[in-house]
Amino acid sequence: MTPELIALDWGSSRLRGWLLGADGVVLAARSSEAGASTLGGDAAGFAQALQALAGDWRAAAPQAPLLACGMVGSAHGWREAPYLPCPAPLQVLAGACVAVPLADGGVLHIVPGVCQPAQGHAAPDVMRGEETQVAGLLQQQPALAECATLVLPGTHSKWVAVRSGSITGLATHMTGELYALLRGHSVLARLMPAADAGFDEAAFVQGVQQAMRADAAGLGQLLFGVRTRGLFGQLAPQALADHLSGLLIGSELRDALRAADATAPLCLLGEPALCARYALALAQCGRTVTSAAADVAAAGLWALAQQGLR
Repeated sequence: MTPELIALDWGSSRLRGWLLGADGVVLAARSSEAGASTLGGDAAGFAQALQALAGDWRAAAPQAPLLACGMVGSAHGWREAPYLPCPAPLQVLAGACVAVPLADGGVLHIVPGVCQPAQGHAAPDVMRGEETQVAGLLQQQPALAECATLVLPGTHSKWVAVRSGSITGLATHMTGELYALLRGHSVLARLMPAADAGFDEAAFVQGVQQAMRADAAGLGQLLFGVRTRGLFGQLAPQALADHLSGLLIGSELRDALRAADATAPLCLLGEPALCARYALALAQCGRTVTSAAADVAAAGLWALAQQGLR
C-alpha cells in the first residue's frame, strides 16, 4: 500500500509517528523520547528528532505530506501555531495549520490548538493536541459531531463541547496533576503505602459521593479529611489513595456537570483504566457514558489531512 501521510503526535515528553496509507490505515508506527519540552525550542533539535524518527519514511515516500499536532506548535515548540478560538469548526483546523519549511525542501504542517476566550470572570482556557483526538473520535463516531460532551481524563482533564462539527467550548481540570502532587508530596502521602495495592472501589466511590453532595465542604477541607480518616482508622492506609482519587474526580464532575449541557451525550476518551474510574464516578450521579478507543490521534491527523493542507 502506498504511504499517503506521515502523522506525528509531538507532545511535551514524547514524539509518536505513524506512516498512514489509504483510508488512514497504519502501515508503521514509532515513538521516541524527543518530546517538545526536551528540545528547548531549538529548531535544529526538532529537525534532528524528525529525521531520526521518520527520515527513512520521508525518503521512501517523498510525496507524503507531514502533519503534526501537540506541543510542537506551542510557544516553546518548533514553530508556534496560534490557538483558534471557540467555536472552532474541525474542518477549519487543517486550513489554519502553520507550515514549517524544512531544509530539504519539504514542509511540516502543524495543527493549531483551540482556546476558550475569557468569559466574564472566567479565565481563558486552552488545549493543544486534544483537538486532534476530538477529530479522530468524530471520524470514528460521526454521530457525536452533532451534539456531545467529550471528556478526556488525564493529567489535565479536558471537557469539550461539540456542536454541529465544531468545538464550541472547553474546560480544563488539573485533577490528575493534583492527585500526583498530593499522592506523592503532601502530608496525605505520609499515611499511604508507597505502592498502590490495587483498586479499592468502595473507598473511591465514597470519595466521589462525598464530593458530589450538595452540602459538601470545600475541596480543601475534604482533602484534609483523607488524613483524619486515616488517623482515626475510618479508612485503611491502602484505601486512602483511592479515596483521594474519588474526592478529586468527584469534585471535577460536580463542577463540570453543572456547566455542561445536560442533554448532550457523554463520551470518555483516554486511557482505559482511568476512563473506567470516570465512568464509575459518573454512574454515582446517574449519568451514563460511552467510551472510545484509547488512542485516536492517528485517526484525527488523517481526518484533518483529508480537509486539505495549505
